[in-house]
Amino acid sequence: MKTQIEHARAGIVTPQMTAVARNEQVSEDYIRQMVAAGKVVIPWNHNRKPARIAGIGKGLATKVNASIGTSSDIVDYAAEVQKARAAQEAGADTLMELSVGGDLDRVRREVINAVDLPVGNVPLYQAFCEAARKYGDPNKLDEELLFDLIEQQCSDGMAFMAVHCGINLYTIERLRKQGYRYGGLVSKGGVSMVAWMLANNRENPLYAQFDRVVAILKKYDTVLSLGNGLRAGAIHDSSDRAQIQELLINCELAELGREMGCQMLVEGPGHVPLDEVEGNIRLQKRMSGDAPYYMLGPIACDVAPGYDHITAAIGAAQSSRFGADLICYITPAEHLALPNEQDVITGVKAAKVAAYIGDMNKYPERGRERDKLMSKARRDLDWQKQFELALFPEDARAIRASRTPEDEATCTMCGDFCASRGAGALFAGDLRGDKV
Repeated sequence: MKTQIEHARAGIVTPQMTAVARNEQVSEDYIRQMVAAGKVVIPWNHNRKPARIAGIGKGLATKVNASIGTSSDIVDYAAEVQKARAAQEAGADTLMELSVGGDLDRVRREVINAVDLPVGNVPLYQAFCEAARKYGDPNKLDEELLFDLIEQQCSDGMAFMAVHCGINLYTIERLRKQGYRYGGLVSKGGVSMVAWMLANNRENPLYAQFDRVVAILKKYDTVLSLGNGLRAGAIHDSSDRAQIQELLINCELAELGREMGCQMLVEGPGHVPLDEVEGNIRLQKRMSGDAPYYMLGPIACDVAPGYDHITAAIGAAQSSRFGADLICYITPAEHLALPNEQDVITGVKAAKVAAYIGDMNKYPERGRERDKLMSKARRDLDWQKQFELALFPEDARAIRASRTPEDEATCTMCGDFCASRGAGALFAGDLRGDKV
């Protein structure tokens, strides 16, 4: 069966492209052209057709991914399923299942079956877990087991897959010659692959046999998301030589994968100070031929544990503004603990707000009308309209209901001193015209 990109190049508009065009309010031919060029991807799988279709890329709304999964300390399958459903309900556009504890096949399949969203994963996690269980040493991972697992997970219905193809011996040499990393290596998949390469004195099989990786994912029309294994885990590591070297390789591989007929995403960059966000995105877009960019965070400072959903939302809004296409949420538990259900909900909503703010500035001609309508509803004390326009209306309703004002027209913030009510009385409605 053909992939979305192959259909697009043949001039065929698939049902998935039609759904994206409808959701984004753009023409079907625009979506077809962007998919054909590799500038838009549609996470999909021939074996598991997600009910909710997400288009990711140029000219489209910035999407939000939520990540869940067990750890070696906490294995609760029902909790992960509930977190997956909570993420979907909170507004996530895609979901990643990143378990490393318990029965990994079971949790993956239960999560896939629990949601309508496109689901992705990182195959290296299970590969190294299986090697550790089987041999007592993850560095004894057999290459064939790795490729077998990629095939199995695609067969289960993965719509996109983060595969760490961009780490190679040359990249490791750049890291070694650099001689330092303030935050070390923070990618579980990345550090495991580096350890395997050094222990076995061999090239990364995902890089050496990239055509084999592409062939497997093409078979299922799974989007290949080029994993960011050497991303910065501290803002002082941002844009260092090792990170940029991996980004360069991933951008080259994105071009190769597109030519082979596979949908491609590029991932990056982790912790990034705000003054480097725009440069990072422009570099990725230039080197990859405008491949969609999946931003992990980016976390904009290192000193706010417990509030990293806010540090990441600040970075994400900037990222969206400058052209990022998919944002991976960060929860309040980042750097501290395995997220619970409420952490997931908070993380998704913070990222959704950030993506919305970014899109307002990325697409000002079409992205600010809702805010104008909200402003007028507030001016007019039209509470019902305010709730209808809110990103999270139930949350807004609940807060207002928890502190009921004496005068229902106002709120308990100002009460009798409501500025909007006072302005209306002063100017007898003169400030309520549509041009205000």
